[in-house]
Amino acid sequence: MLLVEDDDGVADALVDVLTAHGHRPTRVSRGADALTRHREHDLVLLDLGLPDVDGLEVLRKLRRVAELPVIVLTARGEERSVVRGLRSGADDYLVKPVRMAELLARIDVVTRRHSAASPAGEAVAAADVRVDLRTRRVRVGERDVELTPKEFDVLAVLANHAGTAVSRQKLMDEVWGDAYLAISRSLDVHIAQLRAKLDRPQVLTTIRGFGYRFGE
Repeated sequence: MLLVEDDDGVADALVDVLTAHGHRPTRVSRGADALTRHREHDLVLLDLGLPDVDGLEVLRKLRRVAELPVIVLTARGEERSVVRGLRSGADDYLVKPVRMAELLARIDVVTRRHSAASPAGEAVAAADVRVDLRTRRVRVGERDVELTPKEFDVLAVLANHAGTAVSRQKLMDEVWGDAYLAISRSLDVHIAQLRAKLDRPQVLTTIRGFGYRFGE
């Protein structure tokens, strides 16, 4: 686990708790270090207020080269910052001061989700949208659509139940690992991003008061 945190006091407290619960955190204080050392680790805890580069930029660069889970830890609690973090590819977003028990639970959920096997199916299509569950590739017509890992996870759950309404709770449970830990607006952000990127409103339908359906 790679902890990217420039505040020594916060970092020391996190390292102590994580170590006491069986994790093996490595702490760095700069975004540049995160970009060079992420390959050595299976999860990143990322502060956004770093001294050398904004954490969101670090997150965007990580997402271009790696699919390892990233949990953002930050003092930026306003909704706009949360949305920006999720859109940039964060698997989860916790606002400081972080409750340690919640952080440990979120780490378990995110790790379990990423260590699960990839979907067993091959490909699912609706109209000219094709979702390859094995290669995690999405095409609309003749163009490839680039999704964040979490956006693909949401789409994969819907595609695996193509033509069937999937509840919000089921989506949050399957994608985040626990519907009670998942933030509802996280799902809203990812659905909105999927719709914008696919640009096929007829294949991703809202079932009012329930959830969503993939397929016409």
